[in-house]
Order: sequence, then structure tokens, then C-alpha cells
Amino acid sequence: MGGQAVLEGVMMRGASTWAIAVRRPDGEIAVDVRDVPGWSDRYAKVPLLRGVMGLGESLGLGYRALTWSANQQVPEADQISERALGWAVIPVALFFSAVFIVIPAFAGKGLSHLFHGSFPVVEGLVRLALFVGYLLGVGCFKDIRRVFEYHGAEHKTIAAYENDVELTPEVAQQFSTAHVRCGTNFLLTVMVVAVFVYSVIPRPNLWFVIGSRIVLTPVIAGLSYEVIRYAAKNMQRRWVRVLVRPGLLLQRLTTREPDLDQIEVAIASLRAVLTAEQRTEVESRAGRRVPAVAPAF
Repeated sequence: MGGQAVLEGVMMRGASTWAIAVRRPDGEIAVDVRDVPGWSDRYAKVPLLRGVMGLGESLGLGYRALTWSANQQVPEADQISERALGWAVIPVALFFSAVFIVIPAFAGKGLSHLFHGSFPVVEGLVRLALFVGYLLGVGCFKDIRRVFEYHGAEHKTIAAYENDVELTPEVAQQFSTAHVRCGTNFLLTVMVVAVFVYSVIPRPNLWFVIGSRIVLTPVIAGLSYEVIRYAAKNMQRRWVRVLVRPGLLLQRLTTREPDLDQIEVAIASLRAVLTAEQRTEVESRAGRRVPAVAPAF
């Protein structure tokens, strides 16, 4: 089970179903249940590629979940389509690409002589500093803090589910807001893995460096997925817990303690997924074709 915080709510994803639950301005909880596309499943046994395809699928679902959640907060006449939001996201994506690829590359070239020519390490440290600075900055905004609170609610709810306890806001509230499979932990892993990968890539000139960073992004994402996957399965090992500790600490910047109402929303999303998954399993065992809960993407 995985999830994502959205505007005034939480998206939860199971094996074949995903659901979004949000708190509307009138206080009611709205829930939308849909089928997981599943196209990444065909690569589930292919190391590296499964991480890239899974990440791509997750980004697509997250984008749709954010669009739907945003539209629940405004009148129907003011709602925005996924396509329109997509056009608005493109320049933002290009801006962040420049910030986290181009700026660290320039910094690595200009400062590496201060650290015995260690270009990838300097580049990685600058990228990490930019990332932490960005999280500290956006965390000052009230609306973003609300999203971070729902992020904490998502983690607490999943922890309650994984520990097989009663799914109530009061019980889930007892768990931590940190989780090893969190996207924040994944991003930190990406930055660390990138240092090792970039250290073996030649650097004939700055433009080659920038281009190689762009081209190697899927490779680094795939490697990072394998690292997170291994860590999640081996948390009983002391050395694994030590290695994932920095990522768990970094989650303090992207999560906040939620209130019971926010956890209630996260539980509503999780229950919707579990109900749909159970229905799918029952109908599959009965040998019937299971109709889509909503159009698949």
C-alpha cells in the first residue's frame, strides 16, 4: 500500500485500485475510486526498469489525484481540466530541472577545486542544499503546511494498516509520520546514488555534464528504487536502519503532525481502496470479468 498527500486530502494506492479522499469546504469527505492502469506490472520482474516504469505510473496517478482534489475545493464553474493543468505544470518542471541539474553542475565545476577536484560530491552537496532550502521555504506557506499535515496522516494510516491494528484516527495517531518508502526518502536516495553514478561519467565539458545528467535520470531513478525496495524488506537489519535514518529525518521537513480530522480523511481513502480490492478479489475468484470502477488511464 502506498499513497500521496493531495490538496485537503490523501490518495491511496493498492495493487489494482487507487482512491482519493478529500475534505470539501462544507466539511464532507468526497471519495473517488479508480482502477490502477497496471501497465508497469509487466516490468515488475525486471530490475531497474520496474523502478522507472513504476515511478512514471505513480507520477501520472499523482498528477490526476492533485487535479481532482483541487477541483473539489472550488465551484464547478472554476474547475480546471487535467490538460489545462498540464500546460501550467510544464514551465514549472523546466524551472526545477534548471535548478536541480544546471545550477549544481555549474557549482560543481566552479567549486570542485576546493575539495581536491571532487566534482560529483560538490555537485551532490549543492543539489542537496538546494533541495533542503526549497523544503524549508515552501514549508513556511500555510497551504503547503496543510499538505504536509496530510502527508503525515497518510504515513500514520499506512503504518496502522501495516501493523494490523484498528483503523481509527485515535489509533493511527499513535504512529510516526516517518516511513521508509516515502517519496522524500526516495529523493534523498536519488541524490546519493547520483554521486556514485556521476563519479564514473567523463566530464569533457560542462554541456556534456548537463546532458549526461538528463539522460541518466531514469537510470538513477531505477537504481534508487532498488535500494528503497531492498531497505523496505530488510528493516530488521541494524545497518539498514542506520542507512535509512537520514531519509527518515529529512521527512520532518515534508510531514507535519496531523489532527484527527485529517487522519479520518486518510482512513477513508484507504478503506475505499481495501473495499475495492476485496471486491475485485471475490469477483476474480468467482471467475467473472471485473468491470472497471472508473475508466483506466
